Amino acid sequence: METQPSQSRYVLNDWRPEDSSFWQATGASVATRNLWISIPCLLLAFSVWMVWSVVVAKLPAIGFTYTTGELFWLAALPGLSGATLRIFYSFMVPILGGRLWTALSTASLLLPAIGIGFAVQTPDTPYYIFLILALLCGLGGGNFASSMANIAFFYPKKSKGNALALNAGLGNLGVSVMQFAVPMAITTSVFGVLGGEGQTLSEGGQLWMQNAGFIWVPFLIIGSIAAWFGMNDIADAKASFQEQSVILKRRHNWIMCILYTGTFGSFIGYSAGFPLLMKTQFPGVDVLAFAFLGPLVGALSRAATGWISDRFGGGRVTFWTFLGMIVAVVGVLHYLPSGNVPGDFWGFFASFMALFFLTGVGNASTFQMIPSIMRQEIPRLMPTLNGAATLKQAERESAAIIAFTSAIAAYGAFFIPKAYGTSIGLTGGPEAALWFFAAFYAVCVVITWAFYARKGAPVPC
Repeated sequence: METQPSQSRYVLNDWRPEDSSFWQATGASVATRNLWISIPCLLLAFSVWMVWSVVVAKLPAIGFTYTTGELFWLAALPGLSGATLRIFYSFMVPILGGRLWTALSTASLLLPAIGIGFAVQTPDTPYYIFLILALLCGLGGGNFASSMANIAFFYPKKSKGNALALNAGLGNLGVSVMQFAVPMAITTSVFGVLGGEGQTLSEGGQLWMQNAGFIWVPFLIIGSIAAWFGMNDIADAKASFQEQSVILKRRHNWIMCILYTGTFGSFIGYSAGFPLLMKTQFPGVDVLAFAFLGPLVGALSRAATGWISDRFGGGRVTFWTFLGMIVAVVGVLHYLPSGNVPGDFWGFFASFMALFFLTGVGNASTFQMIPSIMRQEIPRLMPTLNGAATLKQAERESAAIIAFTSAIAAYGAFFIPKAYGTSIGLTGGPEAALWFFAAFYAVCVVITWAFYARKGAPVPC
């Protein structure tokens, strides 16, 4: 008898989630365990990815004399590197396995977390060091692509939308957790003498900005260990880069990249730029007391609304979501300060909360659409495959497209803060950037209606 290697206990050689008896007897419990380890690891990834949005807002107060443009660059760079890394991360799970990659990618976040902790302790730290650390924070952004691709393999069609919504929504919650926890952690010497001295504020008092990075270190270590010992690889999910790269030829892959940029790109971009936007437009407001609420609303709405798309169809939900986002952007524009008009912070804030809520709904609906689209497209594109092979190919391509679209959409974390900075630099306010976003949502409305939501659509879903 052939002896299996000891590591094989982590490999699922027989995985049939669409078989109801298998799912009830074995599959559901295994999938649930992997999901509930994946979620906190993804939450930590989002926390590290977006921690710069809080750190940047506080750098001037502790002695770093950077211009507004330089600060917006620091806020935007994690989005640029995170999105670029996602392109590579999106193919890693079928190559290396979800268990190994989740453990490695979570552990890699120790680099920016520890680096931030040391760099912010002295105003003599060169600007280029902060640029490097901002780029390293993008490691957290890359994790989303691999995490979503991994979880997509574990669940049957009937519950895939909800599982992906939970993984993504509660993972996205890391942005809000970070924006809530870090402002508290930096007000006290959490780690005592081990954490270093505090920094004196320009207006008096002290902050321990190093805690913005150090606070995540123990949790990242725990998350990496939990992934290594608690998760599984699915043997049938193994695929080479060449096998996965077929999605680059799929028209609907590129269409969904546009739509997901409109939803997730907006969520992560608004999350990255929200604290600094509030600070520049409403300088009298304690922005860190409110900044976490936007990502919180967006993350919870994504986690809570996946079932709506499972029931009513992702295309239909996405169509109405983009219409709502246009209205919400117009609301933000209406309440912004303009000339001698001071603006209305609470109207601005309420409009942004509506915008965050809708991005969460759209994030869930677009990801629900992808498996449905590929189940309809694969029989047309590859008619020589039989039933089981067709389903397997559809699942493989769906997972790859989910990961790849998340990579492209993540560039929103760079472009939205940078658009704010450019608009403010050229026109004195963020209005031009916001009008551009509204126009982009209008394009998404047309695309969704034409391909997926109208009667007689090419691929109804």
